[in-house]
Amino acid sequence: MHKIAMLIISLAVLSSCSKEVVQNTPAPQTTVQNESARKSVAAASTISFSGYTWEVRTQSGTSGPGPNYWSNSSSNVWVDANGFLHLKIRKDATTGRWLCSEVTTTQSFGYGSYVWEVEGAVDKLDKNIVLGLFNYKAGDDGHHEVDIEFARWGNNAWPNFNYTVYPASGSGNVSQSYELALNGTYTTHTFTRTSTAVSFKGYHGHTTAPANAFFPWTTPSGYNVSTLALPVHMNLWLYGGNAPSNQTEVEIIIHSFKFTAA
Repeated sequence: MHKIAMLIISLAVLSSCSKEVVQNTPAPQTTVQNESARKSVAAASTISFSGYTWEVRTQSGTSGPGPNYWSNSSSNVWVDANGFLHLKIRKDATTGRWLCSEVTTTQSFGYGSYVWEVEGAVDKLDKNIVLGLFNYKAGDDGHHEVDIEFARWGNNAWPNFNYTVYPASGSGNVSQSYELALNGTYTTHTFTRTSTAVSFKGYHGHTTAPANAFFPWTTPSGYNVSTLALPVHMNLWLYGGNAPSNQTEVEIIIHSFKFTAA
């Protein structure tokens, strides 16, 4: 999640494609808490979402990725009345700073399947916005990381959907990127970890029906994948710490996260 340079190499050999919706799977409409209700809730150091406890990132200064400002304000991170998690990038009216959001599980997860149900136009994010769903071992940058990232990395000519896996040791990540195009705003995103590989797949709608699948990819045979149990992160941030080029705040809703052990 914190390493971008490798994409410049990999993008040169990637082919872009898109999927049309094969099966329309409706999802319930989101009921967002109103602004006054959210502002009455104090900034939280942890939240409960999808049966797990998550730490909410906050810092007074800037830090990576980005570097960015991170806020645990209930205007940046909150769980609504339906139990859905909202992540938001917003501009603080007082300081003029753009504030990003990140949550991390307090427990770690190993081999098995990781599944997110997402609501939002993730295929239409501004070129400077990054949404990440990932495993990451803090303090060991460049190792033990599995990423799903929706990002153009500041360049509208680059694909907007990325898988990346960093090794357990040594150097050299592996990655694959695609051009994602959706009809609607509901998607499901998965990866499955074993002791020898990581396999990714996306789906149109909140379903894992094979007819709705898109962009399957698996790490190459023999790649040195992490075998550690790792926390799960979700973050919404600004590439290079740069404001959205359209100067527009963005909000993504995660309906659920589910881990199933192998």
